[in-house]
Amino acid sequence: MIYVNDNFGKWRSDMRALVTFCRRPGMRGARIVDRLKPRSTDYVVLKSTLSGFYQTPLEAMLRLGGVRRLIVTGFATDNCVLFTAADAYMRDFRLVVPRDCVHAETPEAQRRALRILSRLLSADVRPSRQIRLSASR
Repeated sequence: MIYVNDNFGKWRSDMRALVTFCRRPGMRGARIVDRLKPRSTDYVVLKSTLSGFYQTPLEAMLRLGGVRRLIVTGFATDNCVLFTAADAYMRDFRLVVPRDCVHAETPEAQRRALRILSRLLSADVRPSRQIRLSASR
């Protein structure tokens, strides 16, 4: 699994330090950090902008791994998820964005982003329980 995460302006941090930062009391989302944090076998890409592709090694990592389809999840559907998916689409990756694995601040923002993902980026936005993935990349 590859985690692409905002670095929150902490360029000298690693993922362990970032997880500690995000778990602080009062931090939005602190309650779910432990459930979502990367394992030691996962890859981590820290990003500085909305897209996980812009000025990061993500595309090279995926190409070297022979990946052709991406499952994009996370926060916020109408922001980082959308921009990362758009950049993936423009790089000819097929997209799966399970609607129950992404979230936006408002229901309207969620609906609008899912509509763009589906119509413009040809993403499969069905709920995760309805998506069957083969072993192929």
